Amino acid sequence: MNNKNIVLKYYEMWNSQEFKMAETILSPNLNFRGSIGVETVGIKEFEDYAKTILNAFPNLYHATEIVVEEGLQVAVYVTYIGTHQGKLFDYEPTNNKINYSGASFFTIKDGKITNIKVLGDRYSLYNQIKP
Repeated sequence: MNNKNIVLKYYEMWNSQEFKMAETILSPNLNFRGSIGVETVGIKEFEDYAKTILNAFPNLYHATEIVVEEGLQVAVYVTYIGTHQGKLFDYEPTNNKINYSGASFFTIKDGKITNIKVLGDRYSLYNQIKP
């Protein structure tokens, strides 16, 4: 599987909420920085982050719009779509629809994602979930 396909599997994992596949595509020592500024190291910590996000947005969908692969690096432009149905930080559920953009940068080594840095339009997100 090429690096681009590994990253597409990552988004399939998010969209299906099937995090059982994490161990097949993520390095045990994964370094992750999410679009809301949370940083984790390791698969379990990443899964805990995912649970937090999916608690706030249970129908979250990652629409991959541009995927560029160069060597061990893959860059993705993504639109996040969902409904704010759970608490996120100090933001109580609003049932507001969200739609905001982000860019993710992946490093893959030996068929596993070792590093993910996500830049998200937090300003847009927070404006959509404030009461």
